[in-house]
Amino acid sequence: MSAELRDIALDAARAAVALIRERAEEGVTVAHTKSSDVDVVTATDHDSERLIRELIRAQRPDDAFLGEEGDDEDGTTGVRWIIDPIDGTVNFVYGLPEYAVSIAAEVDGVVVAGVVVNAATGVEYTAHRRSDGGVEACKDGRPVGVRPPAPLHQRLVITGFSYDAAQRELQARCLVALLPKVRDIRRHGSCALELCHLADGQADAYVEEGVNLWDYAAGALVAEGAGARIGVRTGVGGRTLVVAAPEHGFDEFLAAVVEAGYAATGGDDPEL
Repeated sequence: MSAELRDIALDAARAAVALIRERAEEGVTVAHTKSSDVDVVTATDHDSERLIRELIRAQRPDDAFLGEEGDDEDGTTGVRWIIDPIDGTVNFVYGLPEYAVSIAAEVDGVVVAGVVVNAATGVEYTAHRRSDGGVEACKDGRPVGVRPPAPLHQRLVITGFSYDAAQRELQARCLVALLPKVRDIRRHGSCALELCHLADGQADAYVEEGVNLWDYAAGALVAEGAGARIGVRTGVGGRTLVVAAPEHGFDEFLAAVVEAGYAATGGDDPEL
């Protein structure tokens, strides 16, 4: 079933990417803002999500939906679709080629399928959970894998920043504490793609507070299938903190993240 859900998600994502590319050629304008005046939404965000829901609903009319730009919808099948119609909207507005359609499918609360498609480049990341519980993850149809072990000071870390100024100040303080302990920091602007970069061996770790389920659900499954471990806990700012790294280096990286102040005191570390 999970492979079938992956294929449905991939077809919907490809259709949404075609729409996004068409709109990009026409020129992008901001429709409104959300949490702050720098947290922007375009008409294409809404139209992309509407199209994705319509295409999935045509095949699975009784499933539930959770999306960034649309209302939550209940279902009766135990399947819920988690949609980010454009993850990296600011990049989309500026024409930076790092924004994606992200679609995940849960069955009874467990993510079993996910796709992340870079709308600017067409690169496709897919994952589905096999019957044995393992996860198969691919980039453009070929298996992906995390980087080999490296000392903490040689690890390249991806992070992101909140649209809320107070949250960004907390993130900056934590980053100042973490940066001297690692190789360097990168920030791309799309949580979904950043987790896929980790899966593809283009970085050694990822940490960010303030992400939502639709930001990371699909990318986290891709990363898991590539050999990463993902932890979700409460961050110092009281929001969701996602920590991801190859299984072989996760514990050491998590300890560095906690020591740098990213996590709320006494927070647990449930895995996805």
